[in-house]
Amino acid sequence: MSFFSLTRRVALAAAAAGIVASAPVAAEPIVDNIHFLVPGGAGGGWDGTARGTGEALTKSGLVGTASYENMSGGGGGKAIGYLIENAASSHDTLMVNSTPIIIRSLTGVFPQNFRDLTLVAGTIGDYAALVVNSDSKINSMKDLLDAYKADPSKVAIGGGSVPGGMDHLVAAMVMEAAGEDPVAVKYIPYDAGGKAMAGLLSGEIQALSTGFSEAVALAEAGEVKIIGVTAPERVPAYKDAPTMKEQGIDVTFVNWRGFFGPPGLPADKLAKYQEVFAKMYDTEAWEEVRARNGWVNIFNSGDDFKTFLETQEKAIGDLMKKLGFL
Repeated sequence: MSFFSLTRRVALAAAAAGIVASAPVAAEPIVDNIHFLVPGGAGGGWDGTARGTGEALTKSGLVGTASYENMSGGGGGKAIGYLIENAASSHDTLMVNSTPIIIRSLTGVFPQNFRDLTLVAGTIGDYAALVVNSDSKINSMKDLLDAYKADPSKVAIGGGSVPGGMDHLVAAMVMEAAGEDPVAVKYIPYDAGGKAMAGLLSGEIQALSTGFSEAVALAEAGEVKIIGVTAPERVPAYKDAPTMKEQGIDVTFVNWRGFFGPPGLPADKLAKYQEVFAKMYDTEAWEEVRARNGWVNIFNSGDDFKTFLETQEKAIGDLMKKLGFL
């Protein structure tokens, strides 16, 4: 089961993460100003993506100035509604979002979906990973599956999202691809990373479903072992982490992050936004931000972005129906 198809551009970018050609600072900005609308609070993943992107675009001279606005509420729905309602006066505004815009529109958290906005580009991604406690007897996906088959009631997988949220979907997707019933897998949600780690240490859960960049930070601190990553091939940021695919589990998944404009955004403005994002990857300013955050370059623009989102929406929708969430 392949959750999304890597385009040639993505495959090259992912393989070459960390290897960029140095590009001179642009003489004249292509876009004068971008106002970044963040659908969540300061310090979260969306906030970091918007501010890191704005930093790279302004430092490289591709964009004149960048400003930021945090608008929490409704699981991201408040910001989406605001952008739609104020479309005519928001041509300088780009909203950051990610996989939850698909999950939450499917489950009715908000009435809108990505089709109600102008699709600008998907810019980065974070793969998902399953990790175990550093002193666990489990060292691979085979070990985890063997333990599960021996006694499913004694193997629980935890995550930082509610049942039906992204961490749960990833765990279910992996187990289904391994030939198990995704509905039968015991999933325990935690509302904070620290609590999830405590669950691993206490043995309440045997594995944790989390983002790859978070898994790498925990592994480097000696707290966990990464037993599987949902990337198509090993990620240069942490080459010790085996992929699900190389362990015979045919599943890939990426939590993309990208940018949306208001509906009715003029075509010339859209083209300029897409141009600055395409050129951003070749700048030293971007590589500094990317490396600092452990992001993977995944560029999907225009129709490619639309196809990518539609494919992910179908895959997530099918799985959520199977799990009884839709």
